Amino acid sequence: MRRRRLLVFLISLILPLSAAAASKPAQALPPQEIVLRHALTGPALSALAELVLRFNDEEMARGKERARIKLEDAAALADKGTLPHLAFFAQDDALTLFATRPRFLPLAKVYASSGRAFDQKGFFPQLIDAVDDLSGRMQALPMGMSLPVLFYNREAFLKAGLDPEKPPKTWWELQEAAGALRDAGFACPLTSSRFAWVHVENVSAQHGEPLLVREGRQARLAIDGLVNVKHLALLTSWHKSRYFVYSGAGVEGDARFARGECAMLTGESALYARLLREAPPFSVAIAELPHYDDVFGARPTHVLPDGAALWVLAADKRSERVAIARFIDFLLRPANQAEWVRKTGFLPMTPQALPALREAGIDSHLLERAAKRLSMAQTGNGRSKYGFGKNRIRALLAEEIEFVWGGEKPPKAALDAVVARARPFLGAPAAR
Repeated sequence: MRRRRLLVFLISLILPLSAAAASKPAQALPPQEIVLRHALTGPALSALAELVLRFNDEEMARGKERARIKLEDAAALADKGTLPHLAFFAQDDALTLFATRPRFLPLAKVYASSGRAFDQKGFFPQLIDAVDDLSGRMQALPMGMSLPVLFYNREAFLKAGLDPEKPPKTWWELQEAAGALRDAGFACPLTSSRFAWVHVENVSAQHGEPLLVREGRQARLAIDGLVNVKHLALLTSWHKSRYFVYSGAGVEGDARFARGECAMLTGESALYARLLREAPPFSVAIAELPHYDDVFGARPTHVLPDGAALWVLAADKRSERVAIARFIDFLLRPANQAEWVRKTGFLPMTPQALPALREAGIDSHLLERAAKRLSMAQTGNGRSKYGFGKNRIRALLAEEIEFVWGGEKPPKAALDAVVARARPFLGAPAAR
């Protein structure tokens, strides 16, 4: 009897506690935090921050297995050695963002952790080509891409007696325009941003010269062909006569053009949307990148999109990769893509977002040309690949080009030197 009473007493104590525990709401697990490093400023940063905020709000409603994207400004970091989960950057800027050239996780591997394959069929072929490996698999999300174009100052053209409605279509016509601008008192008729991409890789692409060629089982850089030597020799003569002013290997030329210091600029198409918003003290015009009309088989519109992409870096846990895959799916929604393109001027990743480029202010003629180019099939040996020496080749070009401007090497010798110096790390076949 005593035992029964003791048992009843213990049960009477336990039951209220169990009921209280059952009535207490379950504690939600903390969200999986994903750090996204970037070097963006202005409208592009605002556009990314808005998308991140919206994604985080959606994730809060999930209840469990939530994710939270945290933006990290590379400029404010004292220690850049610790890698983030994600980074939005161009490979040329790797040392600035990380003080090293980090390894990355291919998108297919990230998506495999979430139990599904990454579908790249809906992307523009030329944007796949910009971020794929030697097997044609996309390594990153190409959301910060541009085409190479020519910008010019309409008022400067008028002052020099040039027709602003008829921009130079060939490099020979651009030489005439630069001479007229120089005679009209402009100290910097032409400058450039991203010199290696515009004046080496794209000159090769426009004139049917491969960037890489196979030699047995090896790949060899082929930038020392006739067209590239001819082009660099022409630019060298312009540099000596002050028709062309070299601003650096990166985007240093953008600011010089925006200030009105330089009358023409070869650079990234996305700059146009930014210039329209910032309203420089002159009227900005944009045209296609010039070409050589005396080269047989030249294809002026066969330019190479390039720029920044969203890369997965340090995501070892399955929960991190699942969260990243959800964020990428969010960015790929047509409405979100369109908003990003409209606010930044970057190229749309898929055809559904193409109309937003018109809303960013791009001329309809150029838009039509851009759409046609982005839809063209991939070429295979028309460009170097990420993880296959791309940023290292550009770094070598930047070093050797300085010798040309300083008069220490002729153009052919500088390009030959890049080819020789690149040979040790081009050890795999260039063809897919």
